[in-house]
Amino acid sequence: MTHHHHSHSPSRRRLLAGALGLGTLGALAPLRPARAADFKALVCIFLYGGNDGMNTVVPMDTTRYADYARVRAGLALPQGSLGRLGTSDYGLHPSLAALNPLFAAGRMAVQFNVGPLMAPLTKAQYRADAGKSLVTPPSLFSHSDQQVLWESGSTDAQSRTGWGGRSAATLGLAQPVISVGGNGRFGLSELAAPLVLPGPGDGFGAAGLAASDLTWKPNALKLDALKAVSAETDTDLAGAFEKQQRDAMALSEQLGPLVKRKPGEAGSNAAIDAAFAPLIANGNVTTGLAKQLYQAAKLLDVRATLGGSRQIYFAQLGGFDTHGGQIGSDAVSGHHAGLLKQLGDALACFQAALTALGLADSVTTFTQSDFGRTFKPNNSSGTDHAWGNHHLVMGGAVKGGFYGSYPTLALGGPDDVGVDSWEQHGRWIPTSSVDQYAATLLGWMGASATQLDTILPNLPNFGSRRSLGFL
Repeated sequence: MTHHHHSHSPSRRRLLAGALGLGTLGALAPLRPARAADFKALVCIFLYGGNDGMNTVVPMDTTRYADYARVRAGLALPQGSLGRLGTSDYGLHPSLAALNPLFAAGRMAVQFNVGPLMAPLTKAQYRADAGKSLVTPPSLFSHSDQQVLWESGSTDAQSRTGWGGRSAATLGLAQPVISVGGNGRFGLSELAAPLVLPGPGDGFGAAGLAASDLTWKPNALKLDALKAVSAETDTDLAGAFEKQQRDAMALSEQLGPLVKRKPGEAGSNAAIDAAFAPLIANGNVTTGLAKQLYQAAKLLDVRATLGGSRQIYFAQLGGFDTHGGQIGSDAVSGHHAGLLKQLGDALACFQAALTALGLADSVTTFTQSDFGRTFKPNNSSGTDHAWGNHHLVMGGAVKGGFYGSYPTLALGGPDDVGVDSWEQHGRWIPTSSVDQYAATLLGWMGASATQLDTILPNLPNFGSRRSLGFL
């Protein structure tokens, strides 16, 4: 298969992708129930700003909890507030209480200390590299760059495509990444943008080009003109763009009513509404992330309409850049706690919906974030940018438990990038890579070794350690 690369400015690509806010869709299958046994989907939840993994999953054994409490000081969560994960030595932040039953049922994995890496990296190698980026990923501790590394599954901060988008293209999915959380880089491939869907209650379709708008002559002419573009196109990019436009129009007519439907409205799915009931008030889904996952549940329910037996979804929650005022007056409330509550409650409702739809074993949901945060708090009751972080993976296919290596809780210790006292903040050198994390998820989807090497350029650098084992 030949790959054609077209260089065009990001603003032009945004214009193309944003013309309808939609992505490529393959031929649309008629509405018919797909057998869940043949179907698999990944749902990425990106926590923008850099989630504090050190207060998300906390060690509860006497020695390590003491180390944690000593360094975390005013940010330390009281030991009694933590929700112990099964019979393990780890507990979840109290705001994530809704996820404890999933762990107990073996449906959640915790992946420790994962982050962007070119290859396995020791502290000695990192120190010897001295910022030359020969063995160290570029622009560490920078939001924009590290979001790119996580979303692109590469160590190239200039990467234009996302690992979700490349996966959709390489695996030949019927449509690109289906985004209920905006037009992120995760869903971009060389020739397609993600299919971006609005929240419940919002119209879906090209502005002025929905079927009901075409009674007005100028709109009808505009649509004809857009459809006529195909006659002029002879490049891959223009052809792909024109196909995106046509497919998006067809799909918006077909999915528009479903996407717009709110809980309790005529034709809404009672099982999905019941699963999300704790987060529904006055006919509206109450939090931003829950709105996105409510939409994802509706789309997974009509998966055959979107076509194909494999789908990738993208959702997101922002606000995790907790440099100050991270906790409230009682150490378990405050800004970070509120974000984690939104995350935990939405994930629990989403998993309940998948179970009700018979899709619990067919859908795997996982978190990503810019980076972890410093183990040592800053002077503003917050945390600063770090590197390795802990992430959550949930679903019926997940082998519940703990994966990867939990860092040694010592400032300046073997996992901390810092040596001199002024640089000892507890920024962990990852012991598992984004490539391995993505490869574990994509391997479950059915990606072959060759496909994984195409999608994740650094994966071969990890030798035989290609899967982290949680699926």
